[in-house]
Amino acid sequence: MSALKTSGGLSTHKWGILLVLCGAIFLEGIDVAMLNVALPSIRADLGLSTGELQWVMSAYVLGYGGFMFLGGRAADLFGRRQMFVFWLTVFLLFSGLGGFATEGWTLIAARFITGVAAAFMTPAGLSIITTGFAEGPERNKALLIYSGTAAGGFTIGLVAGGLLTAVGWRWVFFAPVMLSFLILVAALVFVPKSARPDRSGERVDAAGALTVTAALVLIVLGVERAAHAGITASAGTLLAGLVFLAAFLVIERRSAEPLVRMGIFRNGSLVRANLAAMLFAAGFFGFQFLVVLYLQELLGWSTLRTSFAMLVIGVDAVLSPTLTPRLVNRFGNARVIFGGLLLAVISYGLFLPVGADWSYAAMFPSLLILGLAFSLAYGPLTIAATDGVAEEEQGLAGGLLYTAFQFGAALGLAAVTAVSVAATHGETPAALLDGYRAGLLVPFAAAVVAAVISAFGLRSRRGRAPSDAVDAAGERIDAPVSPWETTRS
Repeated sequence: MSALKTSGGLSTHKWGILLVLCGAIFLEGIDVAMLNVALPSIRADLGLSTGELQWVMSAYVLGYGGFMFLGGRAADLFGRRQMFVFWLTVFLLFSGLGGFATEGWTLIAARFITGVAAAFMTPAGLSIITTGFAEGPERNKALLIYSGTAAGGFTIGLVAGGLLTAVGWRWVFFAPVMLSFLILVAALVFVPKSARPDRSGERVDAAGALTVTAALVLIVLGVERAAHAGITASAGTLLAGLVFLAAFLVIERRSAEPLVRMGIFRNGSLVRANLAAMLFAAGFFGFQFLVVLYLQELLGWSTLRTSFAMLVIGVDAVLSPTLTPRLVNRFGNARVIFGGLLLAVISYGLFLPVGADWSYAAMFPSLLILGLAFSLAYGPLTIAATDGVAEEEQGLAGGLLYTAFQFGAALGLAAVTAVSVAATHGETPAALLDGYRAGLLVPFAAAVVAAVISAFGLRSRRGRAPSDAVDAAGERIDAPVSPWETTRS
């Protein structure tokens, strides 16, 4: 393929690769968004409780987050293209199988395996970008386009989910199959083959993968059970999760080929980015879960009306590739992340006094601000979590970040469900509203803690101009200091 430079500064060869990878992350975004607005219809058809309904979402994100470490390591060991193509195929198959589910448990199982496929596919795709594009302006441009495409997938998924659910909720699962097939064909054409990595003496840390997955699942299950299984059962589940987490840490410290090299956590930027990403995702997913239930089950809105109401959050698809690079250039990466998390606090705070008969005008500021918050936080967090990491560990860095996002999402869903169910006494509209209001405190608190954590990244090189910042076209703007350095300890 020609290496001729295009007007955007990337070769046509790299544009082809980027478009395929953006297609995959777009697929992941549209898949989650479409399911989100279809949840009440799925509940009505399959007769699911609120706790079971939460697991339709949580099963996916737990499979995603639970196997992400292994997925990132597999990309480094077995080849990024090989892992991307194979697991995209698995994603295609099990996404379609979810549409044939007739019972809750079969749908939850299909979603879990689809999440596992995403856990291997996504870090492989991200590491293709971080190893195939030069660190600095070129990579930053590619990552901002990549994150903006994910946001675009979410935006289109909200509307598509409403339209498809109006026909039948099963189409929410069938539609991604067609898109997956097109991306798979394009991947075989555009993503270049690479030499199989030399794995002499290296192995996959299966024990580490199993213990960390068990830890994540049990911790989320323990939080979700808090509202209905009693304190003893919930505490026991949480304790078991912590035991598995401790076992994972012991295994990683003693393993000759650890799934996660503990030394990577000496990177202060990476640690802050992952903690903030986990909390941001917890708030973002938990908030949307409750808002969709509020709009459809309390206000009686249709899925299509709900989709269009939530569409304003998708403003990030426009702002991520346009506004965010300019703000990073002007203020630095750490300040942009901090600003985005503060906006999330404001967004959730504005929705706390939600009423039984709120108009859309009353909700609009909160939803709009949340879209702006996502545009400022998501892309820069992706860059902060992978910048300065050695090429051979880019898969691991990507795995850590997406584990943080997905575990945070599962934890947020479980927490808002537990709090909301515990605060709901009866089935009257007033009782439902009490539950929603209580649950909304969870995303608000998560955003506050995330903002506090990100504030520690503001201390280094305060006030100095960035050097590797990019303009809206992705070109370098020279200045004395790299913006990504403002986030390092």
